[in-house]
Amino acid sequence: MARVSHSLLDRWLSVPLKRLYPRLGIPRWFPPEGIVLAGHACAIAAAVGFACSSKWWWGGVLAAIGVAANHFADLIDGTHARTTNQCRNGGELLDHLTDPLSFSYWMIGIGIAAGAPLWGTAAVVGIYATAVLTNIRAKITGEFALAAFGPTEFKTLLALFGLTMTAATGGLFVPLAPATIAFWFLAPLVIVGIVQLAAQLVSSVRQVNAAAVEADETEWVMDGGAQAPRAPRPLAESESLVLLDAQRGRTADSRSPHRNDVPV
Repeated sequence: MARVSHSLLDRWLSVPLKRLYPRLGIPRWFPPEGIVLAGHACAIAAAVGFACSSKWWWGGVLAAIGVAANHFADLIDGTHARTTNQCRNGGELLDHLTDPLSFSYWMIGIGIAAGAPLWGTAAVVGIYATAVLTNIRAKITGEFALAAFGPTEFKTLLALFGLTMTAATGGLFVPLAPATIAFWFLAPLVIVGIVQLAAQLVSSVRQVNAAAVEADETEWVMDGGAQAPRAPRPLAESESLVLLDAQRGRTADSRSPHRNDVPV
């Protein structure tokens, strides 16, 4: 499967960070799944920081560090797998599972800080809808594409928000309460995310319909292993002509006076 990034920041942020991998000294025997789980632990720590960011100054700092560490782990897990020849489908599955989970934790944490759990829940729904859409489109087209405003940009925005919350709890933004800042960060984020999801849905439907990939017509396999009967696929025009020529050939052969009917 091809992997294409249209990210605005990957070239300037992610690529230089990946170059640090040889200096980390990670043992070759260490499984890349361990890096994925370490990054996920950082994501959980960041979620706790977001939840506490409207009350304590350290919450925003913990959130920013946790998001940055999660992104760094997300960058080097694949590099480590390829360098040590440990690429496994299970590792990729784990990676794609934990990514939307991490963003969901953060949205819930920000929803708690803002005193608006329903907005946090709406953000989680939007995140998972986007993840499902991206993965199904990749399955059909054979190309896993990241948008211009993708994970790298989103994580950068979240880290900056965490530092802003630290400044707010320290009294820098006196006219606005930290919880108010959190709410006015989360609510527009959800609205923009829903609009972006709708636009991606329309674009993805057009993309998969235009892809030169035959639609999946297989039936579900029933419990017990028996496959349901499948309706015959309509023949294309070229296939119909080939079949018709073959039938005409057999008919002409059967009517030929020189046909040898004597068994050998």
